[in-house]
Amino acid sequence: MTQSHFFAHLSRLKLINRWPLMRNVRTENVSEHSLQVAMVAHALAVIKNQKFGGNLNAERIAMLALYHDASEVLTGDLPTPVKYYNTRIAHEYKEIEKIARQKLIEMLPAELQDAYRTLLDDNLHSPEESAIVKQADALCAYLKCLEELSAGNNEFSLAKTRLEKTLRQRSSDEMNWFVTVFVPSFSLSLDEISQDTPL
Repeated sequence: MTQSHFFAHLSRLKLINRWPLMRNVRTENVSEHSLQVAMVAHALAVIKNQKFGGNLNAERIAMLALYHDASEVLTGDLPTPVKYYNTRIAHEYKEIEKIARQKLIEMLPAELQDAYRTLLDDNLHSPEESAIVKQADALCAYLKCLEELSAGNNEFSLAKTRLEKTLRQRSSDEMNWFVTVFVPSFSLSLDEISQDTPL
């Protein structure tokens, strides 16, 4: 059996820091970001199903979200101002991400490639699945801004404003419900979020 470097590569996502051009109170890596996006995407799908008549596979969406930035283990995390500087750069970077995702798939044993292709190749995701993952990704970036601002780091104030615009553009019933119910807690201290839930 041939050895595969697939999971050895993915384990290095924890070495890739997000927000590389910004001063951070606490550094966030791609691995932990991916976990949070998976949890939020799962929640959005559950909320859509339970409250707004959806019929999504929440577990599949969680897995899509878990792998949504996997290609960055090969490309690194290009800062947003660079990535979206103009449409040409944005398009070319999408092509680079596509090549990186294919490279990751090719690292797998042949008999596993189709199973992981459905997770890594966003052309195989339904528009609704992709929308939920993108909403979760933007929400988690927004939550990072709230945490940094709560810690007194004004470096994230413009990013927060930009992400509020993105969230309005990606607005949905399930996302608005999540924002109303869960997001306010991210601006509170540990004591404030713990006072109603003593052990």
